[in-house]
Amino acid sequence: MTTAFFSHDDCLKHNMGPEHPESPERIASILAHIADTELQQNLDWVRPEEITRDQLLMVHPESYLQQLDLMAPTRGRVFTDPDTSLMPDTLRAARLAAGGNVQAVDMVMSSQVTNAFVCARPPGHHAERTKSMGFCFYNNIALAALRALNFHQLERVAIIDFDVHQGNGTVDIVSGDERIMMCSSFQHPLYPHSHVHRQPDNIINAPIEANCSSAEYRKRVESAWLKKLQDFRPQLVLVSAGFDGHRLDPMAETNLETEDYRWLTEMIVNVAHDHANDRVISTLEGGYHLRALGESVVAHLEVLDAVY
Repeated sequence: MTTAFFSHDDCLKHNMGPEHPESPERIASILAHIADTELQQNLDWVRPEEITRDQLLMVHPESYLQQLDLMAPTRGRVFTDPDTSLMPDTLRAARLAAGGNVQAVDMVMSSQVTNAFVCARPPGHHAERTKSMGFCFYNNIALAALRALNFHQLERVAIIDFDVHQGNGTVDIVSGDERIMMCSSFQHPLYPHSHVHRQPDNIINAPIEANCSSAEYRKRVESAWLKKLQDFRPQLVLVSAGFDGHRLDPMAETNLETEDYRWLTEMIVNVAHDHANDRVISTLEGGYHLRALGESVVAHLEVLDAVY
């Protein structure tokens, strides 16, 4: 059994401008770092297919999908919020990213691979049910969760989001769904400044203040998540893998190191080993310092690749 690595060249065609942090160079850096390791040969490389309209409708209503289709330009850029823009290649890239997540669920659930990492963009966890924002258009991880629950008929799915920005879109979609437990760590206060307090029981937040030490971060996350995850007994673990909490990242003020992402991944695969037959699907969210992103993704993948 292997780790599937989903990637497609067309995800690099989405380009929100030369100064935008969510750039095609993010994937290029990840691929370059992988090329210098044994992962290049170990991973099962998969080209994702576009998600279907019916599959998108598991999460997003037709009115929202039509809105994006109508806004998509034939040339230039159209902004959906001050930080997020559509260009002619954007929705194709977004459908590939979302499709990779659905395919990963199907491959893991059919035991074709042990686990999977979807290295695609644009990211997804800020996309709410009817709103694009924060560089995101379709909520990839929520689409994966609903695929596992509705098509593969699982009863319990965990979502772990360790991006430095809270996954407000995922919370908007899965809040109150007792089949899903979402565990999230994020710098607070920080964008998107929402969905932090008074959440339903299935949303487990671990807000972290700026300049929190690595040791304190690990202590808080383990305390907030681990027992609840073990009690929940997820049959599949999904990961919104944002690496922008790294101390070198320009988008926040937390002090995580590459080894902290290795530690997080080890905790996740241990939970999956205990309850989910080792089934883990991870999808790329944030991470904007190119070297730190590449090194952190390699550490993440090395842990996934070591699972047999």
